[in-house]
Amino acid sequence: MKACPEREAALALLKTYNTEPFHIQHALTVEGTMRYFAQELGYGEDADFWATVGLLHDVDFEKWPEQHCKKAPELLAEIGCSEEFVHAVCSHGYGICSDVEPVHEMEKVLFAADELTGLIGAAVRMRPSKSCKDMEVSSLKKKFKDKKFAAGCSRDVISDGAQRLGWELEKLMELTLRAMSSCEDDVNAAMAAL
Repeated sequence: MKACPEREAALALLKTYNTEPFHIQHALTVEGTMRYFAQELGYGEDADFWATVGLLHDVDFEKWPEQHCKKAPELLAEIGCSEEFVHAVCSHGYGICSDVEPVHEMEKVLFAADELTGLIGAAVRMRPSKSCKDMEVSSLKKKFKDKKFAAGCSRDVISDGAQRLGWELEKLMELTLRAMSSCEDDVNAAMAAL
């Protein structure tokens, strides 16, 4: 089992440097998404590690957007994160704001799913149900093709992420939708309690 900080410490660190509800919701969503992927892909014993990396992947983004993935190691050191943990966090910005390449399958999943959760999240806000549980992959593909929709979500990063995993884009979309559906209620409850 890979060492990772206690969730309580990780959440406290996240909230120290992130106050915007949008950023906290994204962190919680990626946490739940990564936990789902760990279990789905046969890394169940490391699900806490995957989830905590997801929770803290953007720890430095709100306060230091120009130093994203460069400031993170310093912040993560505050709660004693391992080198492996720091590498995983910094690898999700590869080619954008970091030269740390995603090597392990977990890092590749984070790289691919992080950007896609943003696109799905934007699509969810437009839906009458405000939920991804009733979203079809075909609907998500339409949003993906519409470059004006959620223009800040890089389609290139999502496509590159699927390629790094050796997956069809459709597989990445389907699994990420399932992953987000699996944690949606918990994320909503956590946000309501903020």
